[in-house]
Amino acid sequence: MKTRTKALILAMCAVLLVTATVMVTVAFLTSQTDVVKNTFTVGNVKITLDEAPVDADGKEVDGKRVIENNYHLFPGKTYDKDPTIHVDAKSENCWLFVKVVDEIADIQDDTTVSAQMTANGWTLVDGETNVYAYKEEAVADKDYVIFESFKIKGDVDNTALAEYDGKTVKVEAYAVQAEGFTTAAAAWEAAPNSWKMDAPVTSEAQTN
Repeated sequence: MKTRTKALILAMCAVLLVTATVMVTVAFLTSQTDVVKNTFTVGNVKITLDEAPVDADGKEVDGKRVIENNYHLFPGKTYDKDPTIHVDAKSENCWLFVKVVDEIADIQDDTTVSAQMTANGWTLVDGETNVYAYKEEAVADKDYVIFESFKIKGDVDNTALAEYDGKTVKVEAYAVQAEGFTTAAAAWEAAPNSWKMDAPVTSEAQTN
């Protein structure tokens, strides 16, 4: 019990969120305010989460990475979206977890967000419905891509698409120090309960 308590105290957790707001109307969001707040507990594990900016057609463009993109959906179209966890250069090794709430999963083609995550080494955590663990310890100064894109089925008509107006693909990232935990499952079991509920967490990034 003492060992686990010590590990919990030392565990570094970082939770960031990336949101993609689906726009199926003609109008696009023309202004927005970004609010980013990061608060870290005692420890030497640090991660950040972001994705590449995209243009009005959902294609990646040069520029500073962001925490939100907006998409105008069309049948059969592929959109760039690459939420990526960056482990800080001075961070200790850690176990990575992501919570992905994909509200447009039903209209994606076979190369779904979930399928891409599996291919990239993310596995569903036992007892969870949308929380995934990375296959191995994450190391300092390295990036971990969660998925790269999403594609809308070609046979989805505009009426069906309209039902997804305002839906999102939301990603949250979590990290627990690897020291003291031999598996991702053990690290998740020791993680704060707030990670496992819709409750405030120790670090957040949000866009309004």
